[in-house]
Amino acid sequence: MPKKLLLLGGSAQQVIAIKTAKRLGCETILCDYLPDNPGRCEADRFYLVSTTDEQAVLKVARREQVDGVLAYASDPAAPTAAYVAEKLGLPGNPYKSVVTLCSKDKFRKFLVENGFAAPSAWGCPDMETVLKKREQFHYPVIVKPVDSSGSKGATVLRSADGLERAAEFAFSFSRCHRIVIEEFVEQKHPFLIGGDVFVKDGKIVLWGLLNCHRDPRVNPLVPVGKSYPLRLEAGDIRRVKDTLSAMVEKLGIRNGPMNVELIVDKENRVFLIDVGPRSGGNMIPELLGDLFGVNAAEMSIEAAMGLSIHGGFHAPTGFYATHNLHSDRSGVYQGVRFAPELERYIYRKCLYKKPGDAVEFFDNASKCLGIVFMKFPSAEEMQRYLDDISRYITVEVRGSEHE
Repeated sequence: MPKKLLLLGGSAQQVIAIKTAKRLGCETILCDYLPDNPGRCEADRFYLVSTTDEQAVLKVARREQVDGVLAYASDPAAPTAAYVAEKLGLPGNPYKSVVTLCSKDKFRKFLVENGFAAPSAWGCPDMETVLKKREQFHYPVIVKPVDSSGSKGATVLRSADGLERAAEFAFSFSRCHRIVIEEFVEQKHPFLIGGDVFVKDGKIVLWGLLNCHRDPRVNPLVPVGKSYPLRLEAGDIRRVKDTLSAMVEKLGIRNGPMNVELIVDKENRVFLIDVGPRSGGNMIPELLGDLFGVNAAEMSIEAAMGLSIHGGFHAPTGFYATHNLHSDRSGVYQGVRFAPELERYIYRKCLYKKPGDAVEFFDNASKCLGIVFMKFPSAEEMQRYLDDISRYITVEVRGSEHE
């Protein structure tokens, strides 16, 4: 009789986990609050249940007598997966630790209490608290929900101007209606450090650390792609790895992927900005597969099912990058054009839109129109194209659906 895996979320980027689980011989049960998400067509059984409703998902897990539960590439569903696993004695990481990682104010508190570098931060449950604490803030600050990912609801403020508007924006993206306002730490390196690591038996065994690219013309906070190798000095890389290893140990994380975002400041201190107990979005697992020869979805499923985690990693060779297609205005998608000189370096295109579809201004990661994968012959060639990527990729958008 096949083992049963409960999957939380069936979006386009999560379908790979469902397909991989079926290929590994698992019976797949899917929970999602959207009835038309593509995962519904792939899973063996579907329940129209919110992945953040812990009790409802637990009820499904008990009814199906599942052998494992997985929130693939999903921050909101990660605590639910940990909760169900803990209640049913299934493989998983400590519920308390997962909740800490998924709540930005709790994570900041954990960092301070355990001696990690952390910016000053103020948790606020309502606008009254924001206004009451406004004299305490040390600008620049970043205002963001405690429970969102993909830069949803985040704003950087250089002064108190716009504080109320930024707070309202952050509250609008928070499921628990709580935001955090924290000091904005200036990095010493050209790119934010991001990507995925993978933990096996309490130790990080895969270091998928990448450069995180932004498009300041559109939104300086939202990632628009990744590149490898990491542009960081050897001493800083060592400090980053030591910091992440210490965090994993303190939280008691045993197995599974972790999506990380961090910086090193001018005093060589490592700041953990965000850490999610799940695989990254924007097809980071696929990029790491190209780099290291691993199947990240397979490893995540093995961890969730308590199976022996495979993964014979090889050292990456080459210079890789991804770019998230996006629009600087809302309207109707017409298509995308790639300059011939860049086209020769593109080896994979994943397009989410077709001509005539509505597109939105790129103010968070969910507005991505597709992802392209590139491999370059040298770091210099890669940087030359990435520094001016809008010259080589044109997303064509008509003004509105009514034009």
